[in-house]
Amino acid sequence: MTYQGLLHKYGHLLDLPPHAYERTVSLLEGDTPLIKAEALSSQLGRGFELFIKYEGLNPTGSFKDRGMTAAVSEALGRGATTVICASTGNTAASAAAYAARAGMKSIVLIPQGKVAVGKLAGAIAYGAQVIQIDGSFDDALTMVIEITNKHPICLVNSINPYRIEGQKTSAFEICDVLDSAPDWLCLPVGNAGNITSYWAGLTQYNKIKSTGLSQILGVQAMGAAPLVLGHPVDNPETVATAIRIGKPARGEQALQAAEESNGRIIAVTDEQILDMQKTLATLEGIWVEPASATGLAGLAHEIASGRLNAKGKRVVAICTGHGLKDPDIITKDMQKPLVVPPKLEALEEVILG
Repeated sequence: MTYQGLLHKYGHLLDLPPHAYERTVSLLEGDTPLIKAEALSSQLGRGFELFIKYEGLNPTGSFKDRGMTAAVSEALGRGATTVICASTGNTAASAAAYAARAGMKSIVLIPQGKVAVGKLAGAIAYGAQVIQIDGSFDDALTMVIEITNKHPICLVNSINPYRIEGQKTSAFEICDVLDSAPDWLCLPVGNAGNITSYWAGLTQYNKIKSTGLSQILGVQAMGAAPLVLGHPVDNPETVATAIRIGKPARGEQALQAAEESNGRIIAVTDEQILDMQKTLATLEGIWVEPASATGLAGLAHEIASGRLNAKGKRVVAICTGHGLKDPDIITKDMQKPLVVPPKLEALEEVILG
């Protein structure tokens, strides 16, 4: 059967109103690969199976497309003409793409500075009206909530419940491929919609298909770790711009998901994140943006510290966005390519010594 997108495949399991299916807005999102990472698992400690759920292969390069197909389909079905979001980048590109697909207007509010160029370029390419505010992501989110409460504009941030419904589908796909839930599920935590949706998906699928439940390891960046610190962070700072959020909209639900799964939420340093980004690319050929390497960085930290015994376990790490979302993080420090004359001898000397 030809793949027709998430709402066609899993719509019967999602809590969406009937009008969301009247004119489904899809870019054939989902159905992303679950890649076995044998080299990386060997480096981390051997004796366990590690899989990468590579969400960077969604249409706009991030997991946000799963929730956006549901949110924008619902908005279009009830007659909305404009969507709006606050974003550190990935939500902006996804909202703009799906709005364009639906023939709707999109408005994006971004915080001052530190929005990766690959993400901002996407929002602009898809035709969004991009507005930068002199403040943080949390300030931008407050503003979009206020304006949607006052005007008939659809908010498509993860506080939109249909976003969570769409994002649950990744948990369904993982269980479908493995025939059960993994023992551990590791993922980055920013605004906390993703960890909330995975736990919702796992618990729902377990009730339907008895797939079991995973322990969840949520991982924040040290400079933006409000759920680890136990209080909001006024000026979050991290190289992982996608999770540079100081007051997660679904923070309480994320903490609940970690507790109910008998898991936890931890924080890792920017150095650990960038090291894992490089390791994943060079060992497995999977290039992700920094935030996407955060879950794996947390897994490595917990195994090394002895707090997580992965031996004999099956572990899935969620990599949320493609490396092309933030190429500057690689190119800014790279050495310039060696220049040689167009002669075989010169090439042999460089390659063979």
